[in-house]
Amino acid sequence: MTFQFSRETWWLQPPTETLRKQLEEELKLSEHDVRSHAWYHGPIPTEVSESLLLNHGDFLVRDSQSSHGDFVLSSCWEQKTLHLPIRRTVVPSTHTYPRVQYSLEEGEGEEGEAFSSLQALVHFYVGGRAALTRGGGAQMVQPVNRTLPLSSVPAGKTSFYQSAVTPTLLLSPAAPPSSRTSSPNTTRPSPHRPSSDHCYTELCPGPQSYVDRLQAEDGVHPLRTEDGDVYFSPVMETLSCFKPSRYTSALMPQDNKPLEVGILRRVKEVLADVDPRTAAKHITKADCTVARILQVTPEVQRMMGVSSGLELLTLPHGQQLRLDLLERFQTMAIMLAVHVLGCTGTSEERAGLLHKLIQVAAELKSGMGNMFGFAAVMRALELPQVSRLEQTWTALRQRHTEGAILYDKTLRPFLKGTDAGRESFPLSSTTFPHMVPLLSLLEKSGASQDTEPWDSGDAGVDVVMFHLGAARTIAQLGGNYRSNAESKLQGFQEQPEVMELFLTDFQMRLLWGSRGAEADQALRYHKFQQVLTALSNKLEPPISKP
Repeated sequence: MTFQFSRETWWLQPPTETLRKQLEEELKLSEHDVRSHAWYHGPIPTEVSESLLLNHGDFLVRDSQSSHGDFVLSSCWEQKTLHLPIRRTVVPSTHTYPRVQYSLEEGEGEEGEAFSSLQALVHFYVGGRAALTRGGGAQMVQPVNRTLPLSSVPAGKTSFYQSAVTPTLLLSPAAPPSSRTSSPNTTRPSPHRPSSDHCYTELCPGPQSYVDRLQAEDGVHPLRTEDGDVYFSPVMETLSCFKPSRYTSALMPQDNKPLEVGILRRVKEVLADVDPRTAAKHITKADCTVARILQVTPEVQRMMGVSSGLELLTLPHGQQLRLDLLERFQTMAIMLAVHVLGCTGTSEERAGLLHKLIQVAAELKSGMGNMFGFAAVMRALELPQVSRLEQTWTALRQRHTEGAILYDKTLRPFLKGTDAGRESFPLSSTTFPHMVPLLSLLEKSGASQDTEPWDSGDAGVDVVMFHLGAARTIAQLGGNYRSNAESKLQGFQEQPEVMELFLTDFQMRLLWGSRGAEADQALRYHKFQQVLTALSNKLEPPISKP
């Protein structure tokens, strides 16, 4: 019988909680320890590394199979996979011990360019965008991060290593897809833990897919047992976590109208008193709670079938959470835009509000590592009703030059780069990764008129593949993001009034009133675009063309 490596027969195999914790411990090691860097995959076979490098610019470092103690840089460039040996040289030293240096055998650097560690070599080629080969344009752009610990790779059995930057790829017979049904004597691994009997190099049919596992057979109870272990079937949620009609607040009456002047005035006062860093912490706390990165109880984990909302977002039964996060993203952006457009004072006053929002965006990006909140604040600043205020932006550049430069030269290019898959963010400091493109890709509806990075241009497919690949990585690293969020928010003293401003229920009530907050989403957004346009035109009337 002829066997072949099948990329089509792949499935998502979530690691156990034990393996997640082991990975977290490895990544928390000293930065001088190569195991603390997720781009290092250990002793994986060449064919496995090739299956992980899916996007243009992807790279990883692995152990050499032919030369013990050496390493190989594997990279994808222009749909080709490169495997470049990393030369490890022992250099005599005047000190007691000799020094070890690392260099690419085909590197572009200066003659004799060498580095004191693998980390320094990777940093040089990624940060400097140096070519990997002489006369070639191949570069290292974004790392393919491992998502299982190196300790899970038994010595001498490299095929047991699994990486979930892409779903586990299995070898299967060259048979039609319909031949997936297991025989009565076939052993199938538990859907909730990896089996030591299955590895990359085994010749076995792909196991049941995650979607198949969600579709319980008739008469099957939500509780089931496998090999003596009890499992809970995930729950398909159909109701939003936001209930604005039931929301009670000290800042607004039980029944309120859209954009009530008294409430808007109080919102303005609270926002004026809070500094950008404090605002960013409150936004991050609220974002991570809605996304189920923080405050996830064992009961909620059983309901989701996974341990983190970031993994749920990538699964079929995570649709409601995806919709809720899109609602939060749009509502946050609209509320912040209203904060600017509702200022009927001078252009200088509005420029001050823009400057503060820019500072909040910078804190979310660099201080809190909250890419979701960062994107929402940037969305408010980039709404056409805000970006058209030429007098206001001119005042910003005159009175808050450093803020204008930060926005134009750093924040906007970074957001555009992350949307297009050209920019990345460090795992070690990220609390909420950039998920908005994925959410829009999976759940975009007529309510959104935005042009996405993949809607035009030849690179559209590459952008889609980048975000799908990134989502697979993110799904497996929920524990890391949770740990980062807990660390960033350690000792955080929540201010009730400030927190209220950044709760989606409060924002929905503020914008659409107690009666309209739960109306059809597309209608709500459409009407409010008209409101924003009217407010913008009132501040700076459009110039009529002759």
